[in-house]
Amino acid sequence: MNSPLAKNFSMTELLKYTLPSMIMMVFMSTYTIIDGVFVSSFLGEDALAAVNLVIPPIGIVMAVGLMFATGGNAVIAKLLGQGKQREAREFLTVIYIIGGILGGILTALVLIFPDEILSLLKVSDNLYTLAKDYMLSFTGFLVPLFFMVFIQSFMVTAGNPMFGLMLGIAGGITNIVLDYMLISPDMLNMGIAGAGIATGIGYALSGLIGFFYFIFNRKCALHFVKPKFRIKTLGQSMFNGSSEFVGSLATSITTLMFNFILMSMVGDAGVAAISVILYIQMFQSAIYMGYTLGVSPIIAFKYGEENHNGLHKVIMQSFKIISVASVLVIALTLMFSNEAVGIFIKKESATFEMTKNGLLLFLPAYLFMGFNIFFSAMFTSLSNGKVSAIISVLRSLVFILIALIVLPQIFKLNGVWLAVPLAEFLAIIVSIYYYKKNKSHYKY
Repeated sequence: MNSPLAKNFSMTELLKYTLPSMIMMVFMSTYTIIDGVFVSSFLGEDALAAVNLVIPPIGIVMAVGLMFATGGNAVIAKLLGQGKQREAREFLTVIYIIGGILGGILTALVLIFPDEILSLLKVSDNLYTLAKDYMLSFTGFLVPLFFMVFIQSFMVTAGNPMFGLMLGIAGGITNIVLDYMLISPDMLNMGIAGAGIATGIGYALSGLIGFFYFIFNRKCALHFVKPKFRIKTLGQSMFNGSSEFVGSLATSITTLMFNFILMSMVGDAGVAAISVILYIQMFQSAIYMGYTLGVSPIIAFKYGEENHNGLHKVIMQSFKIISVASVLVIALTLMFSNEAVGIFIKKESATFEMTKNGLLLFLPAYLFMGFNIFFSAMFTSLSNGKVSAIISVLRSLVFILIALIVLPQIFKLNGVWLAVPLAEFLAIIVSIYYYKKNKSHYKY
């Protein structure tokens, strides 16, 4: 069976192949964003801050799933490029089994220790009940959450990104409808717990349908077979995906740092403001994440078949696409900053101007963010988890923490908003260094 990844992609064909992943990631990003819109509209700024406070533990779960998804996907795509279809299918099955087991364990831990988790998150008494209700309402969906993260990667490698897009859209629409039905005072009026349930069902819809797709679609390049555990392959997968794990985990840690610093500087309003800015960033960075998700299996496949010319072509095309996307993201944010913030915060609120100012100071990050995301994913696809992890850790943890310690001392509140742009700028220097250093080795 010829893999669609073997194609000699033109720029148009590459965009066509990766576009479903980009759209899917945008829809996936709307899960949390839509919760924020409905929660802020129906329940107020305190509820919005409470949702943001419990995003870190949910992010840790997604980090573990992402490690197995991206690292495993690189291994599977490379195996397909080497013509080892049976091994690729066996490993796909192993990844799903591990995801199901880990999802069950993490579900039990949250249900047993909810108060201890909230205590670690330093949730204030004012937001405690709201935060606990949201976290517990979401917990029952952690296994489908793993499967949803897997679908984002494996459906592209299976050569059916359009079906993955359809699942993402279906999950997003389900989330929107259920958010209104469960939160609205005119409907079921379940409050903040309704937001968690709506998001969880959205995840479950796409994750479980994708799970059954790999069970029953035997004509697909990838489907479930009798698993064969290869410790070396699993270790390589986890190492490859370590950068995505650390990057996602680091996001949770830096979100906590933002929350702590802003809480001390401006109180709950600061947490609400950073919630909105991170929601908008989540939506915008989904474009870059979606593209790298779509192109990563192609890079891994070209690497596996030792097609150096094809590898070079795909990477050069990617640079052009990301450049255009970065300009568009910045331009659209400048044009619609009032509308973007206004979705979450009422214009008459004092929090509105603070949030808008923070968003505009955040903008320079988009000059470099797309390239940093791509470089990290590229090295994962090339089975170089070490370099990928270095870029990811520095970009999403080390540089941000340094910036959050230093900049507020100089620029006060504005320094908080400038932390991410500075981190992205420093990270692009590191990314370019490793790109040039490894050029002769990978012949890209």
